[in-house]
Amino acid sequence: MPPLHHIHFSKIIPYRTAALLQESLVSRFLASKPPSRLPSPPPHIITAEFHPVYTCGRREVGNVSEQQQQYLGADGKAEFVEALRGGQTTFHGPGQLVAYPIIDLRAHGLTPRDYVCLLEKSLIATCAKFGIKAVTTEHTGVWTSPDDKIAAIGVHMRRNITSHGIGLNVYTDLWWFNRIVACGLEGKRTTSFVNEGVLGNSIEEVGKVFVGEIAGRLAGVEDVVEKTIEDGHEITEVWTVGSIDQGI
Repeated sequence: MPPLHHIHFSKIIPYRTAALLQESLVSRFLASKPPSRLPSPPPHIITAEFHPVYTCGRREVGNVSEQQQQYLGADGKAEFVEALRGGQTTFHGPGQLVAYPIIDLRAHGLTPRDYVCLLEKSLIATCAKFGIKAVTTEHTGVWTSPDDKIAAIGVHMRRNITSHGIGLNVYTDLWWFNRIVACGLEGKRTTSFVNEGVLGNSIEEVGKVFVGEIAGRLAGVEDVVEKTIEDGHEITEVWTVGSIDQGI
């Protein structure tokens, strides 16, 4: 089994930058499906921090009014994007870890339900590494209480190839979530590491822990090839699954 490839953008990027990379990787996976003889790409995870953007899920595509889109734009401070993922409208922005795993579920013996469970467990374990107790509830995502959501999950699958993924709030300005009914859940709140009293962690640091948790749960993955993109340059590091526990 090839190593997991982790591509991390070290600076805040537009949503479109990650979306285009994600689409390219998904296309490579689909192109390798039978009857093709092209080799399948290795599993990938993209992690990034976005400029402010509201995205809606596929069920809302075409149903968000121009007036609502203008409101969400906050006088040009944020974008509005229609996405293919599941779920409803949410926010991505500075201080939030966004992670997009692009993997072939069949290569790792996973069903779609298994995969969502894997994301939940990896998020809960990541929060625990930083001293935050998180749980699942009857609602999608990961929560620090029945009413406080710290991580959103919204995925897309095509021929067992995954895309989109999670948004974990580290030091996100929660004001942005006050402008929507986040993920369509009335009466619920959004929280973050900082809101839970955990300070001083970078998106890169939290992202690396999350990727390690994912890698440890993917059958056959032993190593991670980490590619950090910084000012157009690529910095590559290879590490063994489990090694990043040190010092956390």
